[in-house]
Amino acid sequence: MINLPIKKLRPGMVTAQSIYNSKGASYLTRGTAISKQYIARLKKIGILEMNVTSLNPSFSLQPPDDIVQERTRVTAIHKVFDAFKQVKETASMDLNSLEDISETILMDLFSKRNNLVQLTDIRMHDSYTFSHSVNVAILAAMLGTNCHYSKRNLLDLVLGGLLHDVGKIIVPKKILNKPFSLTQSEFAIMQLHPEAGREKLRSIQSPSSTMLATIAAQHHEHWDGTGYPNQLAGERIHRFARIVSIADVYDALTSRRPYKPAYKPHIAYKIMTTCSVGQFDMDLLRIFFDNVAIYPTGTVLKTKLGYAIVKKSIFGHTRTPIICVFANQDATVLSQPFVVDLREAPSNTVECVIEDKELYPLIYQMRIDPAVYLRTVLEGE
Repeated sequence: MINLPIKKLRPGMVTAQSIYNSKGASYLTRGTAISKQYIARLKKIGILEMNVTSLNPSFSLQPPDDIVQERTRVTAIHKVFDAFKQVKETASMDLNSLEDISETILMDLFSKRNNLVQLTDIRMHDSYTFSHSVNVAILAAMLGTNCHYSKRNLLDLVLGGLLHDVGKIIVPKKILNKPFSLTQSEFAIMQLHPEAGREKLRSIQSPSSTMLATIAAQHHEHWDGTGYPNQLAGERIHRFARIVSIADVYDALTSRRPYKPAYKPHIAYKIMTTCSVGQFDMDLLRIFFDNVAIYPTGTVLKTKLGYAIVKKSIFGHTRTPIICVFANQDATVLSQPFVVDLREAPSNTVECVIEDKELYPLIYQMRIDPAVYLRTVLEGE
């Protein structure tokens, strides 16, 4: 998969992501062959870039399966939008619709147990908060499923993920969407949202209200006690809040925001495992990254064996995927590409990930799109 500026899109390229507005209305869905009309529409609404499966317009490669169905995500985004609006306007909330979509999310997860989390999720054009809430709920449910929680606990975890940021309704949009670093006073306002969320949720007439309020209140607490608002540490932080915290940070890191680009999963992995020491419950973090593709299918790597593309990630071994080496280290395409299971290779075989800005000229130089080596995996041949 490769991220391209809109000006480099060509009719026939297949989208590897979906774009919706804040209410869940579709601009473009993943797996769609782009037309001239689509490109014009994307430009008109201000979309600057798009993930596609291949640079070759005649090579109609579909993106890998998601862990939930597209319509489930869209419905969930719509319902979260309505719930936040209801809380803001009436200070109350009807949980029934959110409980229904939480059930659907779990059903999708149970039916797609064999799918790793790939970076192919929905990205919103008009608003970040609602798509982020849905992503967090899905990632939290995935982690909770792998912790073998009961269905009742998993439903609370999904609801907690959907509503963990409801307190942000008190934060001015100019702070939420500021393209630069927050001032000290602005960050102080931002830090009010966990407690505001707790206050909103604990008044809901539901058996889950206490749990949902706890998740909202504690999702910015850190394992080492350096978080906010109450500097809780270790086991004093509810386990569900620790799970939502991991999902929250991962999705924030891999999302494009006004003040930063979207980081690739391997960068998010490095930040969360080595640069944020003390922030997370490490046992939960290990389980999380055992189920998230650190090198998603289609990632191009430079290795000690040459240039390679990731064909498949394996549960529990996401740091060592199966790759296809297609060119030597001088970027000369091999007449006979070969497959390597990195679980059986030296630990330092991967040298780096080829970023999108480097990948485009590399493909032009080699005169071949590495995505051609994915067809047998993604299309099930």
